[in-house]
Amino acid sequence: MYLYHYYDKRSGPFKSLTALSKDKALSVLEKIKSDRPDSLTAQRDADYISKRMNCERIVRGEAMKKGIVMDIPSPHYMVVEHSPWLSTWFEDPGVIRIPVEEFDTRKLSFTYGDSMPTFSPRIKDGKEYRKKVYTYEEILDVIARYGLPQDWNDDGAHGPERYIEVQVWCDDPVKRYM
Repeated sequence: MYLYHYYDKRSGPFKSLTALSKDKALSVLEKIKSDRPDSLTAQRDADYISKRMNCERIVRGEAMKKGIVMDIPSPHYMVVEHSPWLSTWFEDPGVIRIPVEEFDTRKLSFTYGDSMPTFSPRIKDGKEYRKKVYTYEEILDVIARYGLPQDWNDDGAHGPERYIEVQVWCDDPVKRYM
């Protein structure tokens, strides 16, 4: 299994708005909107930062309940395997692929789909993986049952899950790519 990180080459990899203060994150988002109007990030509304930070608090709390080891307060975001859709998010796209064996899997948490719709109160489809965070061992079982979302739903026609999000709660091994 490989974990992928997609990013805009002008910003560099492993940059996260949630690692910043809310005011700084809003400032960066506004700069992205003016400098990169065709990127997916530029399409986000002003409430995105608050919603994203709230979602991350929920994910952190659920990951703590699962015993995930957290070395950093805000995770680095990756996905399980290649996501064709994510590769289109940036005007000048870059990608990093790291084998999962390079990670201490006790420091990884997973959501089946992006964490925002996974924990959204608006999505009430009753799917078993809603509002859940998984350990590495648990996500392997979910993948065995449902497959990779990008294989059956890359266009989003069957729901919001298009990839499996990975929250990396440490700087190793990603710091080699920063």
